Amino acid sequence: MEKINRTVSWDLVPDLPFFRYSCISCHSEGREQGPPGPLRASRPHSRWRLRLPTWYSADWMRVGGLPGDTCESVGQVRGVCTWIVHRVDRMETAPKPGRDIPPKKDKLPTKKKRPRRYWEEETTPTAAAASPGPPPNKKRNRELRPQKPKNTHTAKKSRVSRKPQIVQKPRERRDAEPPRSLSGAQDPFPGPAPVSMEVAQKFRRIDKSKKLPHSKSKTRSRLEVAEAEEEEISVKAARSELLLTEEPGFLEGEDGEDTAKIRQADIVEAVDIASAAKHFDLNLRQFGPYRLNYSQTGRHLAFGGRRGHVAALDWVTKKLMCEINVMEAVRDIRFLHSEALLAVAQNRWLHIYDNQGIELHCIRRCDRVTRLEFLPFHFLLATSSETGFLTYLDVSVGKIVAALNARAGRLDVMTQNPYNAVIHLGHSNGTVSLWSPAMKEPLAKILCHRGGVRAVAVDSTGTYMATSGLDHQLKIFDLRGTFQPLSARTLPQGAGHLAFSQRGLLAAGMGDVVNIWAGQGKASPPSLEKPYLTHRLSGPVHGLQFCPFEDVLGVGHSGGITSMLVPGAAEPNFDGLESNPYRSRKQRQEWEVKALLEKVPAELICLDPRALAEVDVISLEQAKKERIERLGYDPESKAPFQPKPKLKGRSSTASLVKRKRKVMDEEHRDKVRQSLEQQPQKQEKAVKPTGARPSALDRFVR
Repeated sequence: MEKINRTVSWDLVPDLPFFRYSCISCHSEGREQGPPGPLRASRPHSRWRLRLPTWYSADWMRVGGLPGDTCESVGQVRGVCTWIVHRVDRMETAPKPGRDIPPKKDKLPTKKKRPRRYWEEETTPTAAAASPGPPPNKKRNRELRPQKPKNTHTAKKSRVSRKPQIVQKPRERRDAEPPRSLSGAQDPFPGPAPVSMEVAQKFRRIDKSKKLPHSKSKTRSRLEVAEAEEEEISVKAARSELLLTEEPGFLEGEDGEDTAKIRQADIVEAVDIASAAKHFDLNLRQFGPYRLNYSQTGRHLAFGGRRGHVAALDWVTKKLMCEINVMEAVRDIRFLHSEALLAVAQNRWLHIYDNQGIELHCIRRCDRVTRLEFLPFHFLLATSSETGFLTYLDVSVGKIVAALNARAGRLDVMTQNPYNAVIHLGHSNGTVSLWSPAMKEPLAKILCHRGGVRAVAVDSTGTYMATSGLDHQLKIFDLRGTFQPLSARTLPQGAGHLAFSQRGLLAAGMGDVVNIWAGQGKASPPSLEKPYLTHRLSGPVHGLQFCPFEDVLGVGHSGGITSMLVPGAAEPNFDGLESNPYRSRKQRQEWEVKALLEKVPAELICLDPRALAEVDVISLEQAKKERIERLGYDPESKAPFQPKPKLKGRSSTASLVKRKRKVMDEEHRDKVRQSLEQQPQKQEKAVKPTGARPSALDRFVR
């Protein structure tokens, strides 16, 4: 092989009849043309590679220019280029890289066909079939064809054919094989998934039993197309019903298997990786026992230890937001309206922290706080203290709305009703009292246990209340006006902590064991006959709460924090405008502004929120009577005067108002005149009662 370096121009290369070039950097193809054609491209390039056909005697050529030259400048503007040409005798015998490598064993060596040169004429069909050449170029064939003279006219064929056109249907193979994938595997279940007609009928809106009306053919065809589309849509909706998460998925034992015997390790092994990551244990024995709280969106978790350890984190991604030690006993912890603010009930006072662990406020009017509850729609933080006071703090303005004395001693059992924002307090005499900041006395008192109340929980619908006491009784009460117990169960060890899930599951912490009871659904009370799940912890339970929108139960105990998987516990469908777990910082700020504008006043908290929309009939009638006495007549006894329309512009709005006012004034004068005439008669009747004896002094009365 010979290597030649020389400088040539486009005119000096007449033996290049045809070539194709491409850019080295971006591999964009140029147009096919022989020199001396310009190198044209859609955008400038620095270097070009000249690709020759396989039938040319050179292996490859490279066209180079000066630094900074573009593709258009190389060969077109300067006109001179440097070519490096590798010449070989014949392309068939020229060695190529990798040619001496022996062929693989699995592939047999095939004899390469001899390429046909462009100057060679076509041989016999057998020879052409033996060594076919490259595909003929359309431009070249167009030049070789004999051109017709321009002046000759040929008769045009009519566009409409005389013979009727018959649409030929494609022939179907008898032995048609099912389609295979790229890997060659065959689908074991070919075709669409089968759908039962009963499920599809649920999504169908057109009744096919009714016949189509006799109408025009065009209208009838449209109705038939609409029916076909509706049937197809109903089948698709029925097929995708499996993906809907409207119904909760509970654990079901096989052949009467008790689900309470299923361990958390078995559940973690059976679920997917994302769900298995939601089960974890935080071993924090140094600062326990712990109280915990989830944010409204269910994305963030805050926990505080009795010995001063306070931390907040995104428990889904395990990203720590803040971690501090307040060097003081922590009795309870709560998120405020967002995960950016955190309320911590410490040994002496109430402290407010942000998500970076910086102390923002220290509220000394709330001292010796034992339990915290936050009302999200009212922006109220309710605190119960050792001194027996229930305090409501408005976090939007930093003002204490009400401080109520329960007169029941130490308050360490408190929860809220999410339905009506009423606070439930458990007392040592076995009663549960219901409180509102608008009333200084409890709204109701319920006698629940013979001993002191240890824990209280209310479900998300505000229908059922679960209580546990020192008498080892677990009871469920109906809060719809009757306050009567629906079911009760005696536990071997009294429950110290209770929690309801969004779907109505009830969790109870008894020592180091957590029992969970399930019901028939969201609106039904949990059945206390048989536990749904059971889990044993490494220490006594100190706090329970179900995570919103996640099948997770958070348990705080003396050994740290445990996240349990409870299938079917949470509401799977969340409102993105109300509680969005995936909202950004900007979305959280916008939601906070809207929530502040829609804040519900504390005076509207009552047992029945529907009573706020009702009309007070007694007060309305009393106000009407007072108005009649003040005016001297009933203004609503007669229909208002409606003037008749007049012509010539005398029915303008101003003239109509003047006529109405004139008639009203006249009626008012008449009624006042009548009332003045009736007043002396009323006075005479009042002075001289009927049936009184006449007196001699009556002649002096005028």
